[in-house]
Amino acid sequence: MPKALITGITGQDGSYLAEFLLSKGYEVHGIIRRASTFNTGRLDPIYVDPHAAGARMFLHYGDLSDGGQLTNLIYNVQPDEIYHLGAQSHVRVSFDIPEYTGDVTGLGTTRILESLRRAGGKARYYQASSSEMFGATPPPQGEKSPFHPRSPYGAAKVYSYWMAINYREAYNMFASNGILFNHESPRRGETFVTRKITRAIAKIKAGMQKELFLGNLDARRDWGFAFEYVRAMWRILQHDRGDDFVVGTGQSNSVKEFLEEAFAYAGLDWKEYVKIDPKYFRPTEVENLIADASKAKKLLGWEPKVTFRELVRIMVDADLEDAGLPTPGEGRKILAAKGLPVGSKL
Repeated sequence: MPKALITGITGQDGSYLAEFLLSKGYEVHGIIRRASTFNTGRLDPIYVDPHAAGARMFLHYGDLSDGGQLTNLIYNVQPDEIYHLGAQSHVRVSFDIPEYTGDVTGLGTTRILESLRRAGGKARYYQASSSEMFGATPPPQGEKSPFHPRSPYGAAKVYSYWMAINYREAYNMFASNGILFNHESPRRGETFVTRKITRAIAKIKAGMQKELFLGNLDARRDWGFAFEYVRAMWRILQHDRGDDFVVGTGQSNSVKEFLEEAFAYAGLDWKEYVKIDPKYFRPTEVENLIADASKAKKLLGWEPKVTFRELVRIMVDADLEDAGLPTPGEGRKILAAKGLPVGSKL
């Protein structure tokens, strides 16, 4: 069976990708950081004790700052595919810890690539690049658009992007960049704005929260459903050669529009609860991101099914369910109608 290694397997994308690869018959290995608390909750639905017969998912301790351990893992696992998703991925936080972001998000990529090269360089490598690399570049943004990052995170991702290309060209490695635009889900980290909004709605409805503090409501993003985007990752590595692809919906909406859609769906008026806190503004803002994913459509046959409005409903329903509250009920219907998985945790 094919064997995959995933960095960042405990995150939103990593957990969806692990599920998808297991459904494809893969043996899946994931790198996790040692912590004093459990940090594998997103993997609970698919976790099987590695001692059990037929187990196909295995977790290994490691860190993107430790090149020696990464080399050992790649050498011992001998994966056919590597999906490098791990990073310090919070853009606003990257302004507070720029050096750490550069070390983990930027140099962590070099450590993985060099470990792969030393192990023979046979695995196909996927680099999780980001729309934040475009930053101030006017939309729509495609593979030929120039980069103008507006955060330490975006700058670190630009470095990682070019390192993947350099190893592809210098060592003839199969290394590909997936330049993914914003993708959300009920598994999104709770400090990211979309999930912060939908969790606040559930807490407000439950009487546990009275206010929601946010930053710039005018920033516009191209938002899609994360589960569909991990399918794009897989297709990128099934392509006949290493290449670079933009992945997104081609539609842009503001944070304010997400607020309006989410609160209205839950029967609330966002203006009664939302307040602006300047500390959530970025020192330099990315105003508008819109993906030109025509290359992915043409060469990979990938197109998103879930619309912005549907994504909002899926996320609101999931957080209401988590809070034990009744939901409008459209989220699961949307997923079922589009042939996407409907689990206990959407």
